[in-house]
Amino acid sequence: MTSVVRLNRRRGLRYAMAVVAAGAVLLGAGCSGDKSPSWEGDGAKPGAEGPSGGNESPAPPPSIVSVSSPAAGASGVKALEPVKFASEDMANTKVTVKNADGKEIDGKLDTDKGTWTPAKGLAWGGKYTVTVSAPEQAGKTTTTESSFTVMKKPANLVRVTSFLGGKNTVGVGMPLIMRFGRSVPEKYRAEVERRMPVTTTPKQEGTWHWYSGTEVHYRPKVFWKAGTKISYNADLQGVPMGKGWYGRSNIDVSLKVGRSFVMTVDNQNKKMQVRQNGKLVQTIPVSLGKKSTPSSSGTMIVMEKKRHTVFDTTDTLGPEEGYRTKIEYAQRLTWGGEFIHAAPWSDGVQGRVNVSHGCVNVSMKMGAWLFSRTLMGDPITVTGTGRKLQQGNGWTDWSLSWDEYKKGSAL
Repeated sequence: MTSVVRLNRRRGLRYAMAVVAAGAVLLGAGCSGDKSPSWEGDGAKPGAEGPSGGNESPAPPPSIVSVSSPAAGASGVKALEPVKFASEDMANTKVTVKNADGKEIDGKLDTDKGTWTPAKGLAWGGKYTVTVSAPEQAGKTTTTESSFTVMKKPANLVRVTSFLGGKNTVGVGMPLIMRFGRSVPEKYRAEVERRMPVTTTPKQEGTWHWYSGTEVHYRPKVFWKAGTKISYNADLQGVPMGKGWYGRSNIDVSLKVGRSFVMTVDNQNKKMQVRQNGKLVQTIPVSLGKKSTPSSSGTMIVMEKKRHTVFDTTDTLGPEEGYRTKIEYAQRLTWGGEFIHAAPWSDGVQGRVNVSHGCVNVSMKMGAWLFSRTLMGDPITVTGTGRKLQQGNGWTDWSLSWDEYKKGSAL
């Protein structure tokens, strides 16, 4: 019995000592302040995962800029697709786009819409890197990068041509003319116009006017000012033109307007008045179209000049009225066959009687005088005849009022 009792007392002593030791630990913890007890080391439980566990990277700081489109790593991106971005400080955000060689690409930044749009179509199949940056903010990322690849060159490309080449000198009535190898549907014409800006020095109001899906003209509100410098860019490579077709190329044209040289013909007195830079420099007797083939009334433009040519109307007028005649100093005014030209056979009636088939007949001397002075684009206005100039029969841009002409724009 004694031995049993001695054993129990030893177990009780050990239990009491354990309780005292535990109390000492708790007492020590209570004296350390309000903090909860923690595991020794970096404050994390052994084996725990998380920022304090050392097994994950710290969360990145928040970014104030981002690129939403094109998506990072995107391919098949359209050549003129805008870059869309966001920023907490739009007004001071910068966007740069560089090609694979590190060359910065020209573009238009619109911080209101959060877009950057390339000035010209990006290279087919080219890879580009976008960098969006904003002013520094404490604890936040202010620069981001994203890359994308442009679509491969499509099979369906629309040929775009300018009637005028570089460094031409033209008359004050000359329209700018662009032609397309395939008709541009109406829904795509506004974007085409936006991609064809016209710059003039001095500045003058003007607009594009679509005559058809394949031809668009540009004219100012009134005749060009003498000496005007004109430049226009048709940045149409990659511009969508409907049903999987895209513009093929970009065109840059620079030209100059010469002196003002304006011709007016009045059927009442059958005379042409010529004004150069506003001053009357010549009055010329003329013979216009006879009653059966009247000349057109309206403002026409010198479209073409031929020192020598042959008029053959036997197919259109028949064997009785038709003729085949050598012509000197011919200047085309309409596609239908109206010209200013020398007509020595009508010298005796010029200024008195109309005998032509619709042309403006002048003497050989005055034909040579005019031919030596006119430029393509010089205007001539005929009034008082029995026929109105048909729209589209030549460069008839000036036969429309300004309000009518503006209606032909897609913008």
